[in-house]
Amino acid sequence: METKLIFKTDIIDYINQNGETFDNMLLSEATNVSGKIKEILDKGNIDLLKNARKLIFYVVEQNDSELVAFAKQEGIAWATYSLTLALKLEWVQAIRRTVWQIINLIDEKQAIITGKTEYSILEKIINDRIDQFLNNFFLSYSDYKDKMILQQRELVEHLSVPIIPVNSILSVLPLIGTIDSYRIKIIEEKILNDIAKSRIQTLVIDLSGIALMEMDVIGYFEKILAGISMMGCKAILTGIRPDLVKKMVHSGIRFQQDAETRGTLQETLKRYL
Repeated sequence: METKLIFKTDIIDYINQNGETFDNMLLSEATNVSGKIKEILDKGNIDLLKNARKLIFYVVEQNDSELVAFAKQEGIAWATYSLTLALKLEWVQAIRRTVWQIINLIDEKQAIITGKTEYSILEKIINDRIDQFLNNFFLSYSDYKDKMILQQRELVEHLSVPIIPVNSILSVLPLIGTIDSYRIKIIEEKILNDIAKSRIQTLVIDLSGIALMEMDVIGYFEKILAGISMMGCKAILTGIRPDLVKKMVHSGIRFQQDAETRGTLQETLKRYL
């Protein structure tokens, strides 16, 4: 169709031949972003003006696969450098308005869009693909942010499971705070890996600092003690709180099969040292 021919050639030619004018049109449409062009370039090596051209060319060439790949790439870049979604949305909407300004300028000179049908086709081609870009960008941004948050949480959780070597065969693990279903898995991974790596023969796990441990977590913890025993390490539990003991007794859970229990960490260390 004639409209598609304009779509693929005239818009691209206009941008390539009038680069400075195009940049000024775009920047005037995005007042909040225009003052941050250099800051974003310096912070994340993201060239907004160059990328605006790339987006428009993918749209007008109807190159959907490259458009989606570019959107995902942009989402990761913006998430990595914690650039705001509000700025990205304003910038893409400015690109959308600028494209239509260029179309109107071309049509004023050439009068090629002759009716509502051609205009509707052109509108669908452009707006649908820009919306497609935004959708994939936001999904990519959100997914990458979630992964970053998960990685940061895992790092924090690993740091909150400090296995402290006392001597070549004895280590201490003081657990504090709330132990939930997520954290107990981090504890399991850290304990078993450290036993294998450091060849710990006796691990004293102090529970006096635990604020809350639900029944499903207590059951999981019992399995961790079994794993410690299977790896040839002796587990000693200290500081078990009365409320925790009550939950264990009423649920039928017993730690004694795979671990010794002692009163306090201090008393235990005195005995073993």
